[in-house]
Parts: sequence; structure tokens; C-alpha cells
Amino acid sequence: MKSYLSLVKFSHTIFAMPFALTSFFIAVSRQNEGVNWLVLLLVVLCMVFARSAAMAFNRYLDRDIDAANPRTKVREIPAGVISPRAALAFVAVNCLLFVIVTFFINPLCFFLSPVALAVVLGYSYTKRFTWLCHLVLGLGLALAPVGAYLAVTGRFDWIPVLYGMAVLLWVAGFDVIYALQDEEFDQSQRLYSMPSFFGKNRALRISEWMHLGTAALMVYACSRVLSEAPQTGWLLWTGTAVFLGLLIYQHLIVRPNDLSRVNMAFFTTNGIASLLFGILAIADLLT
Repeated sequence: MKSYLSLVKFSHTIFAMPFALTSFFIAVSRQNEGVNWLVLLLVVLCMVFARSAAMAFNRYLDRDIDAANPRTKVREIPAGVISPRAALAFVAVNCLLFVIVTFFINPLCFFLSPVALAVVLGYSYTKRFTWLCHLVLGLGLALAPVGAYLAVTGRFDWIPVLYGMAVLLWVAGFDVIYALQDEEFDQSQRLYSMPSFFGKNRALRISEWMHLGTAALMVYACSRVLSEAPQTGWLLWTGTAVFLGLLIYQHLIVRPNDLSRVNMAFFTTNGIASLLFGILAIADLLT
């Protein structure tokens, strides 16, 4: 179990989960019907199963690339801890469980489940032909707040879409920062990423612009929520401000000629930012 949790980097679930839960409680507040705890559990399970399938498939597809990269050759499949066949079976089981869980949520979520899987699994191919791969990864995580809202209401709305777009640009931006570590390796293997295509300096500038877009979308989404629920306010604004402050911080600690704090920027800073935003936003929506 420990090996499979490591394979899918289960701890990274913290990135999109708070946004999904925030969107869930926004939907609950607009329905005025109270929290359906079973639906909440099903939403969490969908997040876990879809993300586990996506990460395991990425590790399976990239096993030869990971084996050739000194930074990633210790991952479970190239290191021989988990066999490729076992990893692929793990992907299939998680995909099946994801579809089954959506069936018990509502018909719209069930019918859209293959689309969601196509996006999150399809990302793994994109680094082979386009430097837009970071945006495809962001799109996969952007489905979380939209899907959580659909689970409650069974219909689309602009607020979860705005948060989804914010997640898309946020994730794409910090994935560019993470990819700075493999610029030379990606170039040698003819793999596409923004650092390998544009160079470290330009890639960092693009990441900054993406995160500026995230900031604009977060502020606009927050204002839309408050315009419809005026009883909420300062906690949601505080959560948004903290999130954006940590977004700025990660750009201050990473430089093209100093990548020593990339992991701090990638996991620690973004994980804390998402968690604090989710806690404060949900607390505001529940009070």
C-alpha cells in the first residue's frame, strides 16, 4: 500500500481537493438544502480514484523516460518496486471505481465520467508533442471544482467554472516551475515542456503571467460568491489573499540560476496555499 501511495504521490491530492470541497459547499449554500454527507463522500472518492488513475498511468507511460532520468530513476516502476503490469491494473481498477462512484451521484456526472478520464489520462501523452502539456495538466485538476458543483446541483454554473479556470492556470504555472529541473534532460530526449522549448527565463515569465491570471480569476470568483451570499465575506477574502500571497512567494524563491527551492515552491508552498484557502473559504460558507 505504501508503494502505491508513493506511486501516485497521494499527498499531492491536497492541491485540488480544497477547491473541490469549496465548490461543493458553494453549491450547498446556493441550494439551501443542507449538506448531503453521502454526496460529499462520493465527491472525495471521485477525486481520489480519478487522480490515482491519472498519476499511475503517467508513471506507467513514462517508465522508460523515468529510468533514463537521474532525478526520477528511483520511482517505483523503474526501480522495480511495482511492475508495469501491476501499475496498469491499478489504473484500470481506479478508472472503474471512478465511473461506478459517479453512477451513484447523478446521471450528468456519470455520463461525463469518460470525458473526465480522457482528460486526466490523456495528459500523459502531451509532453511527447506539445509544450502546452502544462495547461492540459491544469485542465485535469480544473475539473475538480466543476465536478463537485455538478455533484450537488446537477447543472453548470459560472462560479465553479471560474474557480476551475483559476486552478488550471495555477497548476500549469507551478508545473512549469517544477519542469525547470528537467530542462536539459527534456531537450536531450526531445520531450516538450515550456522550459525545454523557451528556456528557463522565458518559462518563468510565462509562469508568472499564468499566476497573474489565477489572481484575477480568484478575486473575480470571490466577488461573485459574495454578491450572491452577502452574509459571507472576510474569511473568504482572507483565504484568497493568503493564497495569492503564497503564489507571489513561490516566484520570489525560485530563480533560473537557483533551483534549490523548487520543491519548496512546488509542493510545500502550493499545498499550504490550497489548504488554507479551502479551510477559510469553507468556514466562511458554513457560518
